[in-house]
Amino acid sequence: MSITEAANYRTAVLSDGGTPVIHLTDQATGTHVAIHPARGNNARSMTVRGEEVMWTSPDSTSGRPALDGNPLLWPWANRIAGESYWANGKQHRLNSALGNVRKDGSQYPIHGLLMFTDAWELGEVRATSEGATATAKIEFWKHPEWMAQFPFAHTIIMNHRLKDGVLEVETVLRNHSSQPMPVSLGYHPYFQLTDSPRDDWKVRLAARDHVVLNPQLTPTGETKPVPFSDPHALKGSQLDDVFTGLVRGSDGRAVFSVQGRRQKLEVIYGPNYPVAVVYAPPGRGFICFEPMTGVTNVFNLAHEGKFPLQSVPPGGEWRESFWIRPSGF
Repeated sequence: MSITEAANYRTAVLSDGGTPVIHLTDQATGTHVAIHPARGNNARSMTVRGEEVMWTSPDSTSGRPALDGNPLLWPWANRIAGESYWANGKQHRLNSALGNVRKDGSQYPIHGLLMFTDAWELGEVRATSEGATATAKIEFWKHPEWMAQFPFAHTIIMNHRLKDGVLEVETVLRNHSSQPMPVSLGYHPYFQLTDSPRDDWKVRLAARDHVVLNPQLTPTGETKPVPFSDPHALKGSQLDDVFTGLVRGSDGRAVFSVQGRRQKLEVIYGPNYPVAVVYAPPGRGFICFEPMTGVTNVFNLAHEGKFPLQSVPPGGEWRESFWIRPSGF
């Protein structure tokens, strides 16, 4: 067990069944975050005065891997339309026989390779007067089963910072390869409000453009104006939509939110997250505001000239954050 304290912040690394769990606490706001390095370095819990902000899948309680909390999607976010993708003018074919490619109902590869990995190396965990912070990294290039699917040597670093009741999730990519590394990165956080049922929630969508999807939920290349009201009531509706043209403030950040009776949750996108996926299926008590570096299937759509694709130059670094800000709890 390791504990640090400074001002109203506290960190602890505790054991849960033999695996470490990182705890970040802001005592002034009553906010607590629990991060599980051995389960994809996933921040699976964020409570404010005892009320849970993150949604947990019933499958997780049985010990089976399940999408919940705040999983990282890398080295591709959402779907790839088919068994191959384009990068730097070259087509790369995925090898499903390796057993590390997850597929959706259309048999499309989905959500990358790292969601449930235990390969994260824990770095510094400490509290200062500026907040509670935890750092972890994966040296992707050391894993041949991943490099076979995404042949770009790199290190990925994740920093969680809790300050003033707001959780920042910062991601850093360091490209060690001799080629530009394409970036299709995202997170798939599952949020809930506890003061009202899902059908009473209202959503603010900070976007101008709605990406048209085909029946397999990959973009056609078209965009249209956002068709939803502001705010948008979830009652009688569902969302599984991709948005671009994010509306940003003078700080370059875009704010998506869900509002209950009193509780409100805002997800704040940094400038290098130009795409938002919002997922709120009917009859389920959660909503996902997903920060993305590009649209679904962006490797292939960028090759076709339909959507932009970010990249990291050889020896270069990519860095961006998003923030989770609860209020009214």
